[in-house]
Amino acid sequence: MYNSEKSALIVVDLQVDFCQGGALAVNGGDEIVSGINYLISNSTVLFKKIILTADWHPKGHISFSSSHNLEPYTSIEVDGSSATLWPDHCVEGTKGSCFHTDLQEEKADLILRKGRDVNIDSYSAFYENDRITPTGLAGYLENHGIRKIYLCGLALDWCVYFSAMDSKNHGFDTSVIVDLTRVVDLPAGYALEKKKEMEQAGIDLIESSSLK
Repeated sequence: MYNSEKSALIVVDLQVDFCQGGALAVNGGDEIVSGINYLISNSTVLFKKIILTADWHPKGHISFSSSHNLEPYTSIEVDGSSATLWPDHCVEGTKGSCFHTDLQEEKADLILRKGRDVNIDSYSAFYENDRITPTGLAGYLENHGIRKIYLCGLALDWCVYFSAMDSKNHGFDTSVIVDLTRVVDLPAGYALEKKKEMEQAGIDLIESSSLK
């Protein structure tokens, strides 16, 4: 049975640089804002906590292609693992790092900024990409009695995916609201692959209409 007192909504990286006209725009990113605002506006009925995550990178971040004098979307090896290089985005304190202007950020219970270490990227809301350094989110959720997580935001096949997988691995009942996400799909077919992986992990892929 649904229990709002044990549920949290995590809105992933709904920032200017990931929306239309941004440095790393996700196609259709602006389209999900109104639907997410609807859920936030009804949060007292649906969720105990509203959490917003944000990329918050220092200049010269390791994930920026410009830091390596390489083209965006090039893959390199970092500490023995493959890493994708991105256009400079969500640099701390810039307009691009701000949340979408229409997002009801004032209603958030927690804003979690990630990717702040110049030498480590961070896709997941739970861990830095070294897969060792926690953000503290799991402890926050557990301290507030949260057992059910709903995720939305940008992008489905990257930060939403990694956050959902870590949420599930921490033992939270996890759902991704697919109509309130959008995909990068880089390389082609990547998004479908990540959807299948989430389903196989026991993560529910749902529509926002099921929460209204």
